[in-house]
Formats: sequence, C-alpha cells, structure tokens
Amino acid sequence: MKPFFRLGNALLKDVRPRLVVGDALPHIALPEPGRCGGRPIMEAFSLRRTTRGFASTELLDILLGDLLWAANGVNREDNDGRTAPSALGVHEIDVYAVLARGLYSYEPVGHSLELAVAKDLRGLTGYQDFAGDVPLDLVYVADMSRMRDVPAQQRETFAAACAGAMVQNVYLFCASAGLAVAARGWFDRSVLAEHMRLARDCMPVLAQTVGYPSPSRT
Repeated sequence: MKPFFRLGNALLKDVRPRLVVGDALPHIALPEPGRCGGRPIMEAFSLRRTTRGFASTELLDILLGDLLWAANGVNREDNDGRTAPSALGVHEIDVYAVLARGLYSYEPVGHSLELAVAKDLRGLTGYQDFAGDVPLDLVYVADMSRMRDVPAQQRETFAAACAGAMVQNVYLFCASAGLAVAARGWFDRSVLAEHMRLARDCMPVLAQTVGYPSPSRT
C-alpha cells in the first residue's frame, strides 16, 4: 500500500504545478443547488467520517455545485445570508476548488466558479499522496482585509472558526451524498498562496479533499 504522506525530499517545495487536463474555462455556471432531499441530519451525523481512499472519477457539475453551496452558499438572498456563519457577516473565507482543469474561486452570490489560475495545483494542497490525484481539493482562504472591524488579536481565531464551519458543512454533505472526504491542515501555506496568486492579506487556512470512494473502500 502506498503511504499517505510525502516525506523526505518530496516536500511541497519540490512539487510543481502541472498543466491542466481539459479546458480551463474562465467561467463555469453551476446548476441551481438542490435545497431539499438527502439523508436526515441525524443520519448524516452518524455517517460523518474522514476517508482517505478516493476514486479518480471527476465529480459531476451538479454534485460539485451542491457541495460548494453547502460549504458557503447563499441561503437567504435578501441579506446575503450563507450556509456557514461569519463574525459580523464579513464573509472572510473564500472557497477555492482545485481541479485538474484549473484553480477556481467559488462565487456564492452568482453560484459560479471563476478561473483564478490555469494550472493544476492539486499537488500543492497537502503532503498526503492522494492530494495531487483526486478529483477535487478545496482550499479555504482567509482574507484579513475584510476584518477591519474585528480586533486584530481575534482575526485568526474568527477566520479559523468560519473555515471550520464550512469544513463541517462539507463533511455532512458528503455523508449524505455518499462521498469520501478528508480535511487537511498539513501543507505549506506560503508556497500554496504564492501559486494561487493570493493577495498579501490572504492566506490558506485549511484544505479538504472530496471524491467518490475508491472501490476498495466502498
């Protein structure tokens, strides 16, 4: 069995972005999210778990859209309310979808994906072996410039709490949809931020891998 971690000389500083697979479309309009159905919430809690075996099959756009909406979608259009909480409603966490076809930022208001970098950055999202070959890695990025009204000493804590809520939303969605999922915090944030071309005040907080379960773990 392959190890789950790249150790020794094979650290992220030695990993390079890869060419995209498929078309790096500048804009991907996601299907309207389904706001009903799925497993009962208590059943989803009972099925919630971390799984590190993933099939390589790409997620359908309708499933990808529902997953991103669950993470941080708009569920109250009248006031830009989201599925995840944010202190003072500043929405300091942006969700990025790291795909074989490129790096995309999720735009909750338009429920769409916008191309950020036309490269395959999956291998930079973590030291685990599976991170570079799965259909989807999510990266949760904190934009501290939106938190001017939050005391400076509390900004990182609030941002981490917001990202954690999104991570749990995705866990529960995956439990309901029968997907494999693993949250990850072990990656080189500076290297990833550089290749994501993030602004100075932005920094990746957490990563999360999602995909269909590998046949051996189904």
